[in-house]
Amino acid sequence: MRAYLLLEKNRFLKSLSWLFILFFLSEATPATRANMQPMSARWTQLPPDSANAGSFSVITYNIAGLPQLICSAVAPRKESISAIGRLLNRFDIAHVQEDFNYNQYLYHTGNAHPFRTPTKGAVMTGDGLNTLSKFPVKHLRRIAWTDCTGADCFTPKGFTYTRIEIAPDRFIDFYNVHANAYNHPRAALARRHNMEQLSTYIRLHSAGNAVIVMGDLNGRYSFGQDNVDRLLKENGLADPWVNMHCKNQLPVRSDAIPASDILSLTDSCETIDKILFRSSPFIQLKPAAYALENVMFTNAKGQPLSDHHPVSARFEWKFVDEVIAYD
Repeated sequence: MRAYLLLEKNRFLKSLSWLFILFFLSEATPATRANMQPMSARWTQLPPDSANAGSFSVITYNIAGLPQLICSAVAPRKESISAIGRLLNRFDIAHVQEDFNYNQYLYHTGNAHPFRTPTKGAVMTGDGLNTLSKFPVKHLRRIAWTDCTGADCFTPKGFTYTRIEIAPDRFIDFYNVHANAYNHPRAALARRHNMEQLSTYIRLHSAGNAVIVMGDLNGRYSFGQDNVDRLLKENGLADPWVNMHCKNQLPVRSDAIPASDILSLTDSCETIDKILFRSSPFIQLKPAAYALENVMFTNAKGQPLSDHHPVSARFEWKFVDEVIAYD
């Protein structure tokens, strides 16, 4: 009888434990659920791509989330970032930069992205880098630059590394980047060091993996003092803008200081906001579309919602090996 009562007690306590877990999961934030939900529960919410092939859209956007008094964007920040949050819902994976003081307005506009990196904070303490995703986000790491100049040293700018699970047990390494700004020699030197630091990290931590790098690189292939082309060569990366709009030819390099008006660019112009990618022995990535989103992200007055235009792409992916790259 004592053994029977002990068994019933254990069953009762186990049931209470499961009820507590279910209640905690129901109350958890999306960012917390990204690391806690069981695989079966998570994947019932994702697009119905097959286990071996599919597609997803990406976008990168410097949203100018500095306080209104020091922000160079014309449109009001709270309203603009709320609008940005709603528009980002159209894309599967979004990288944002300068997400500092208005993160609550970005995140509280729809639930299309159940997986969101927790913000690191306002300007001075935060790096401004966040990811919003319809797919599970894993292993968030924030890496600060070892070199910077001027006002860029007032925040821990750098890059983030995440693994995103685009299908069960299929992962892509994503990098969200915000490099040192300005084009005078000292700033350009710091930015070259940024690209070298990023390249070294990719070689060490993403060897053999599919990779997508997105962000505000503040650098150009065409500027003689930048080394973005070296980042491509050292890591086997490609640029869908170069593939689709430049016939796979990088722009001609020049020592001339680039024009600063990045809001006047079109698809035929190089922008400092970039999307780079590579396949792996396991996952083949093929760009199916690329766009400079200079129309969608404007307000009712026709003003850009930020001091950058975002760029987007759609990738088709295919699993090309029977060996599964488990997390």
